[in-house]
Amino acid sequence: MQGNHAGQWLRRYKDLPPDQQQKALDNDPQFRSLPPARQQILRERLQRFSSLPPRMQDRILQRMETWEHLTPDQKQQARQLYSQLKDLPPERRQKVRTAIRDLSVMPPEQRQQVIESDRFKSEFSPQERSLLSSASQLPLAPETGPSEPAPQE
Repeated sequence: MQGNHAGQWLRRYKDLPPDQQQKALDNDPQFRSLPPARQQILRERLQRFSSLPPRMQDRILQRMETWEHLTPDQKQQARQLYSQLKDLPPERRQKVRTAIRDLSVMPPEQRQQVIESDRFKSEFSPQERSLLSSASQLPLAPETGPSEPAPQE
């Protein structure tokens, strides 16, 4: 199911129709060894993943790959950042997410310059800029959208 590589199972079966994906999942020995409650959660996640457009699926798979390569400390830092981001009001959260996405495509040395720029100082609070600074130091894939689940191990 999960395999030795994040997203391996999804990559293998993502192009099958949903009913065939479900059958492949139900026949997977790793999946069958899980408790029923965990199986149900994974069935629901597969259903949700399968309903997404291919581009969104690819972005999620990219994020899974990125997550797999983070160190335990980086994963903890990412969880803390996500928690701080969740605590922001919705309009600020979206603005910070957009900034994280924009920063993620810049070279690392440019990110901090942008965060310290007058423009960012006028657009973001010191707390938000601190969050942006911490996020920009992680090798995270760009955000996929506002309904994204919290990072999990």
